[in-house]
Amino acid sequence: MSTTRPPHGNDFRPQFGGFSFFPPVIKNILIITIGMFIVQSFVESGIQFNGEPLEYYFARYLYLLPFDRGFLPWQLITYMFLHGGFMHLFFNMLMLWMFGMELENTWGSRKFLAMYLGAGIAAGLANLFIAPLLTGSGPTIGASGGVYAVLVAFAMMFPDRYVYLYFFVPVRAKYLISFFILLELFNGVSGTSDGIAHIAHLGGAILGAIWVLLERKGTLDAWSSKIASKGVTGPGSSIGGAPREAKFYEFTESRQHKPSGDQKYDASQKVIDDILDKISVSGYGSLTEKEKHILLDASKRIHPDKDAE
Repeated sequence: MSTTRPPHGNDFRPQFGGFSFFPPVIKNILIITIGMFIVQSFVESGIQFNGEPLEYYFARYLYLLPFDRGFLPWQLITYMFLHGGFMHLFFNMLMLWMFGMELENTWGSRKFLAMYLGAGIAAGLANLFIAPLLTGSGPTIGASGGVYAVLVAFAMMFPDRYVYLYFFVPVRAKYLISFFILLELFNGVSGTSDGIAHIAHLGGAILGAIWVLLERKGTLDAWSSKIASKGVTGPGSSIGGAPREAKFYEFTESRQHKPSGDQKYDASQKVIDDILDKISVSGYGSLTEKEKHILLDASKRIHPDKDAE
């Protein structure tokens, strides 16, 4: 499957938080998850520790275990970064990258990371509390709960975006992902014993839907503002923020005497930094038209010889 690349106009520039094919949170999740898979493969090679296979300790402390088999709170996070085989890893990371990159570019890295981890926790809780009532529950690993949240969020944010099955069969995202969810719902409710945590997938999907609804109401931005007002955020504190040492242009007296057309959206370095902070927290889509023009004006000052795309 592949998705069509989002269009971007003259005011949508990568150096100012625009579209990136490997935004920072997704890139780091890929690195960590692939790294853990390599470690997991090494651990499962039969190496012994204190008379026990090293795999035993790995599973005991990092897998998501049922309450009666050794559950530990941190397993609600660690299980997301482990996988049961190469194809399990490959498809989860492919879906995360394919559908998640535009969400992270739209929302900002911090908000996307919160949704992904929150969905993984929601999926784990669903697997612990609900799955035993329907299908049974055992040791669980995989990022599928977070990935299903990403799928649902993408379908709600971009319902008419075409997804190309096998790279040439176009299907609208809302139809394809709705089919996936209905299939998971059928398998989960019917108690299918196929070794797949369908209830966990549904738990992640529900969190993804709730997240988008809160985002549309502005609730998430309100929460972010409250946190920021308490001093939690600050320059350089946001994940994936633009490098603060980058100087896009210097605000000098000579520039203040340019024609009025250039002065309309002129701004100091502090204004640029404030806008970059806003992109890091809430995504490029949260900018006002004036803020977008400020960035475009700054970009033209850096590359005056380049035509707009």
